Amino acid sequence: MRLYNTQSGSIEEIELRDEPLGLYVCGVTPYDTTHAGHAFTYLTFDILIRYLDYLGQPVTYVQNVTDIDDDILRKAKEVGTTWDDLGRRETQRFLDDMDALGWRRPDHYVKATEHTPEMVAMIEPLIEQGLAYVSNGSVYFSVASDPDFGKLSHMTLAEMLPVANERGNFPDDPNKRDPLDFVLWQAAKPGEPTWDSPWGAGRPGWHIECSAMAARYLGPSFIFHGGGSDLIFPHHECEIAQAENATGVEPFVQHWVHVGMVGYQGEKMSKSLGNLVLVSNELKRYSPGAFRLYLFSHHYRNPWEYIDGEIDEWQVIVDDMGSAIRRPSAAGAASFDATAHREAFLAAMDDDLDTPTAIQHLVALSDAIREAGKNHDVTEAQETLRELGGILGLTLDNQ
Repeated sequence: MRLYNTQSGSIEEIELRDEPLGLYVCGVTPYDTTHAGHAFTYLTFDILIRYLDYLGQPVTYVQNVTDIDDDILRKAKEVGTTWDDLGRRETQRFLDDMDALGWRRPDHYVKATEHTPEMVAMIEPLIEQGLAYVSNGSVYFSVASDPDFGKLSHMTLAEMLPVANERGNFPDDPNKRDPLDFVLWQAAKPGEPTWDSPWGAGRPGWHIECSAMAARYLGPSFIFHGGGSDLIFPHHECEIAQAENATGVEPFVQHWVHVGMVGYQGEKMSKSLGNLVLVSNELKRYSPGAFRLYLFSHHYRNPWEYIDGEIDEWQVIVDDMGSAIRRPSAAGAASFDATAHREAFLAAMDDDLDTPTAIQHLVALSDAIREAGKNHDVTEAQETLRELGGILGLTLDNQ
């Protein structure tokens, strides 16, 4: 199996082994409902896990919930509820939506607010080494002190600042020594929830959460880390800097996997823009299988645009697959050989999770079964269709 690694910029072979491979995926900030972009990201890793499982490779899967954040505090105030009630409610809605899509839940689904001791423990050695500094009760990582900063995104410092500013950085923070420095711990503000730390009451910065929780469950170095491509910088770049400098272990992550952004009506689909295709609404009209096939008719690394109505044809296709599963065989006839279809499907999956090509071979197998059933015993081929469909998360017996 081969998979693209963002850091190296190349497709690399994945070495299978007896012990579980660690996978950490950055989860949601729960202040709104699950949209198609979320589904594309988290179902990509669902398919990765399913395929590794098919190959006999166990995985330990960790996903986080950023359950304290500026957006959560803002949204809670807007709707007149508490930040923690909002987080619990929206987290459950996300889980319900993903369950409806048939995902495999992570082995560890972890909340940031329950892991502040691990975050404090990761910040302390950074201060001791002079890589971070305390300023008015907040703690910042000094980007200039880390010569390796940028090794994931391959951006220059000049290129980094405008991107960071678009993605949550506050360059005019008077407590910073440099506009690009990022917060590890932010001092308490009136009316906000706080946790204790050696630097006073406050709450963790966004980036430190994932570094600390990933290390807590997977160790200081593990195989896969993933998320949307918009997290490459600054989030994942900052994760590397914090973790490797705090633990002294390199690499923090061996293989970085990033999923392309999903657009809608000409812009990136996002909660901030409000241009959302909600999973719950789509599942009122289409089956989970049709939704999955539509999403993964696009390669996971490529950005693409969700077009209303395009999923209609995939509903017909997945219904046809269900018919193929139920197709009676010709009694006493020779078996239909699905080997070529299986090999072509698996070759596509081995090639950087090429689901568009894999789906083409799955559709071809389905069509062949429906045609061959007139003159062949298609029982074994139907089992192949069921098995390969399962790698993509399809439950064809229910179509």
